[in-house]
Amino acid sequence: MTDRQDKNDPIDSSLPRRQFLRLGASLSASLGAASAVGALPLAGLLPGAALAAPGAPAAAAPSAGGASIAIAPGFGTLKHVDAGDLRVGYVEAGPADGPPVLLLHGWPYDAHTYESVTPLLAAAGYRVIVPYARGYGTTRFLSADTARNGQQGALARDAIALLDALRIPKAIVGGCDWGARTAGILAALWPERCQALVSVSGYLLVSRQVNEQPLPPAAELQWWYQYYFATERGRLGYEKYRAEFSRLIWQLASPQWRFDDATFARSAAAFDNPDHVAIVVHNYRWRLGLADGESRFDAVEARIGAAPEITIPSITLEGDANGAPHPPSSGYRRKFAGRYEHRDLTGGIGHNLPQEAPKAFAQAILDVTRL
Repeated sequence: MTDRQDKNDPIDSSLPRRQFLRLGASLSASLGAASAVGALPLAGLLPGAALAAPGAPAAAAPSAGGASIAIAPGFGTLKHVDAGDLRVGYVEAGPADGPPVLLLHGWPYDAHTYESVTPLLAAAGYRVIVPYARGYGTTRFLSADTARNGQQGALARDAIALLDALRIPKAIVGGCDWGARTAGILAALWPERCQALVSVSGYLLVSRQVNEQPLPPAAELQWWYQYYFATERGRLGYEKYRAEFSRLIWQLASPQWRFDDATFARSAAAFDNPDHVAIVVHNYRWRLGLADGESRFDAVEARIGAAPEITIPSITLEGDANGAPHPPSSGYRRKFAGRYEHRDLTGGIGHNLPQEAPKAFAQAILDVTRL
């Protein structure tokens, strides 16, 4: 159950039209079985909006490693912009003058975490921006001399730089996995840039001081890959088997998600970025205090490590089959000091919640500014 009501309840088709928009068969087919979970009225919340079925041809662009990045049909348009340390590849959809939404992915995922969320929000009138994080897809460093740094403060600064480059003063921010951490940092440290927050698995800001404390053995076991990456063997193993490794993580983190080979291949292409392994390995070594960050992020990290409250309107989400390490919702409720709601999703929803239950995630984006 949630703080208010279970947003995963089946739709009551007897509801009046202003509360319910019947989705056409083409949309249902495009979203697949996973999107049936958490199906709720979407366009009915915005007068005159309608849900469009994805149907545009796939777009392709050279990846940073020379391979091809194929964007799922109907997802959006792949664009690039210089922002901070990076030339950022990002997918954009929706009207240019619509309320902006910034959606951030994690590891080992990519922008396709939001491939079915994006057309729903775009059809409802939002301008949706989904960037490839540093080390993923077509995002590249502008200078060979820039440290290949995966610490949380660097990723947060990347997001602020992207908003600046796109001249977006304020956006709804949403995220999953690493992306939820980055979105949470933006909400906590730059609330003036964030209209509202939607976060999978809640409050994920990292304190390296807290990370020095050991966990019970069962909890440590869940972080096996973190310790693997702490070794040179782990770095070499991920370099050699990055696709196989990532598929395994998908299966462990979302044990009931029946993704197909094409879905995985679209995301796996993003891991061919030449900076990918360095960014991933540094991220996990930095968390354990085994690698240094950059001094230019020290002030940001000090603020993050103090575990600041989030005061903007927020919705947190959790799936009932999340196989990845994640905190209980009761453990982070006190970190949200503003208007807040938590939603538990049922039906076998795992760690990659926006891709497994896109309608439920999109609904949270639509609802969060109306709390």
